[in-house]
This record gives sequence, structure tokens and C-alpha cells, in this order.
Amino acid sequence: MTDARGSEGRNGETNARRAPGAPCWVSLMVHGPAATHDFYGSLFGWEFRPGPQQLGPYARALLDGYEVAGIGQLPPDRQLPIAWTPYFASADVNRTAETVRLCGGTVGVGPLDAGEAGRLAIASDPSGAVFGVWQAAAHLGTAVTGVPGTPVWNELTTFETAGVAKFYQTVFGFELEPEAADGSDYVPLRLDGRQVAGLRGVGSALPRDRGPHWVTYFEVADADASLERLVGLGGHVVEPVRESARGRLAMVADPEGARFALLQSPRDPAHAPTGASGG
Repeated sequence: MTDARGSEGRNGETNARRAPGAPCWVSLMVHGPAATHDFYGSLFGWEFRPGPQQLGPYARALLDGYEVAGIGQLPPDRQLPIAWTPYFASADVNRTAETVRLCGGTVGVGPLDAGEAGRLAIASDPSGAVFGVWQAAAHLGTAVTGVPGTPVWNELTTFETAGVAKFYQTVFGFELEPEAADGSDYVPLRLDGRQVAGLRGVGSALPRDRGPHWVTYFEVADADASLERLVGLGGHVVEPVRESARGRLAMVADPEGARFALLQSPRDPAHAPTGASGG
């Protein structure tokens, strides 16, 4: 069973076409999709139905009938990191992919058509962090947010933000905020004045076995209860529940090692921090 839908004072935002640069989807490629479906289905209450098969077996996760994420199967001959990948909206994925290359990034997959759903590319920034680009057609992306079981935030953990901040600004048109007043290396990314993602520089604290990487935060109604459920399902605790500027937060991993965050946001959105990072 999932956490209670729409915790007090919170309403799900329904799907709409995203502005270029806005996070619009998250996807995970794994070796054993059936077991992964069971894990996330039990953790978040997701159900699954087939999606585009251009990159191999792929299913879309649904929460109360709304599409929220995707899970696909890695080809057996590909030794790739198991990781959640955020997708950013684009009006022209071909042009965005070319800008990625011109700015020192790498395009690893595509651009290619995903049936009638849209067009995609999978790329990495100059530091090596992987992200996706999505040009929507029939599939607009995550269809509901703001309720337990939905992606609520994406944050890049990297060595330092200076270089990659300019990369994401040029590729997606993000507005960059000044350096954090407390001296931490954190850069919120804004579109039309609204924070949509963040970049965190951690220097030598970056895990050597991970390298720079994006982390997806999923909303939960009760961080402690969700963490206990995750462990019972075979997941792993990377960092236990703690208070953060965004709410009660735990860093975790699924049974195949994909890392993500559980976030219990403040109950009243009016009191939720607007300038806060995940830490």
C-alpha cells in the first residue's frame, strides 16, 4: 500500500505541457524490471502498463491512473549505472542535443522517436552526470505531482557548480541565482522566477563510486514509515531520516542500487521553503 494520497493541505498538480527546461519525467533502467515493479509498487502504490519499446522493454508507472515515472530493462550486454534519470522538456530535441555537444556535453542516445509519445535524447553534462531531454508529442510527462508517490524535486550532486551551472543555463535557459549566503556551493535553477531544480557542489565528498549524478526526490506522507517499508522490501538506507530545508529527508537505494530520496514536505505548502536546497 502507498502512503495516503494528498496529505493534508496538499493537492496534486495535473499534467500540462512543460516549458522548455522544466523537469518533466523520470526514468529508471534496471536488469530485473519485474522485481523492480514489485518494489516500487509496494513502496509508492504504483501500477504499471507498457510504454514505448524503442530502447527495449519499458513500462510506465501509474499512481491512481496517472503516469508518474518509467522503468525499463537494460540490455544484458550494457554495463551502465543503475540510476534514476530526470528528463528536461525541449521544444526541439535535435537542437538541444546539438547545444549539449557544443557546450562540452555528450549525447549517448538519440535523438530518436519514442513512437507517438515524443522524441528523446539521453546525454551527460561535462562532468559526466546523465540526464534526458524530452520533446513531448502524445506523452507530456509526469501527469501529477505534489502527492505521495510522485517525483517532487531533482538535484545534481557534483564536484563544483561553476562549470556545470553555465552548461545547464546555456542548454536549457535556466536562470542562475547568486551564490548561497552561507558559503555553500549550491545553485538553484529557475525558470520564470520559479525554482525547478538545484545543483550542489560537494568537492571531495562526492562518492568515488558514483561520480557526479542527478538525484530524484519522491514525495512521501511519512518519511519514517516509508523508510521502514523500504528496508522491509529489500531497499537500503544511504542516509537516515533527517530534518532539511525542504522537509524530512532520507537518502536511499532500491535493491539494484538506484539511489533516490524520500521527502516528507511541510504539511502546509504556504510554509514550504522556496529557496531551500535538499540539505
